[in-house]
Amino acid sequence: MTTKKRIAMLTSGGDAPGLNAVIRAAVKSGESLGYEMLGIEDGFEGLIGTPRYRVLTDVDVKELLNRGGTILRTTNRGHFNGPRVVGQPDDPYLQAYNNIMGMGLTGLITIGGEGTQTIALALANMGAPVIGVPKTIDNDLAGTDRTFGFDTALQVATDALDRLHTTAASHNRVMVLEVMGRHVGWIALHCGIGGGADVILIPEIPFDINKIAEHVTARDKAGNQFTMIVAAEGAFPRGGKPIYGDNGRLGGVGQMVAEQIQALTGKESRCVVLGHLQRGGTPTPYDRILSTRFGAAAVRALHEGITGEMVALSAQDITTVPMIEAVSHLKTIRPHSDLVRTAKGVGTIFGD
Repeated sequence: MTTKKRIAMLTSGGDAPGLNAVIRAAVKSGESLGYEMLGIEDGFEGLIGTPRYRVLTDVDVKELLNRGGTILRTTNRGHFNGPRVVGQPDDPYLQAYNNIMGMGLTGLITIGGEGTQTIALALANMGAPVIGVPKTIDNDLAGTDRTFGFDTALQVATDALDRLHTTAASHNRVMVLEVMGRHVGWIALHCGIGGGADVILIPEIPFDINKIAEHVTARDKAGNQFTMIVAAEGAFPRGGKPIYGDNGRLGGVGQMVAEQIQALTGKESRCVVLGHLQRGGTPTPYDRILSTRFGAAAVRALHEGITGEMVALSAQDITTVPMIEAVSHLKTIRPHSDLVRTAKGVGTIFGD
């Protein structure tokens, strides 16, 4: 049994570019401070029953900075799906807590989004020494200006929109690009502005399909015979609800918009759904740097005795915020924000 103090980390929820960069930074920072660094496998599931972990050293994290995915693997909630029922047989929270304390951890770094930090908060309230690292391509986690993974997803989405421009212009088509984001429109809004979309559809601003059709027709009359539309997967029509597929997951609004625009305008309309392409592959330099800063900051926080909080980007600095602040609400787009007004100012419509 090692006599070193121990810090463990896990990755939970959907994968995102930059996870491995956080792991690398945490290991390198922890070793420099004299900690034994552990990697919990398969997210919180690795804390159920006999804990599944491995020691991570500087050698194990070589060449991880630009590598997508997570070497620790990840799960979406698993045994932790749904609210905790205290006193239930084989309570997963109690099992996880007992394993955290039994492993003699100085702290556990939980790398993930809202679901991950909600579980971490419950463990912190039980007395476990946890520190969160914000991860989600959706950028919807409160308490931090930016989450790692978002910049890479935005780069993929904007590149796709650039490529679709040439097809739309060549065929005089309406092209609809459906992007991820769940119940927020951060990817769609940034991609739409960065890629010069004519229409941006986001959950925060319900749309009127007739307004979009009128815009497409007006563009035609003005000599702009193709239209680019970016739709967040959670966008929905005024008076309606977000669209879910047969698998119970958000998605389908892009195809619906394409079909209705074609019916209303007579213009050939096509939809492209990016899906998981936005979550995979090499992180951008921005995400590599942000992930490195987060990983190092998480170790520093634990070394200074800070637990029950989440590292966060605030302006130009990395700080910590109470976990409850991170999970109490989603970070949504204000309909009258500067970004929305900027898009409208250059002629982009939101269908409102």
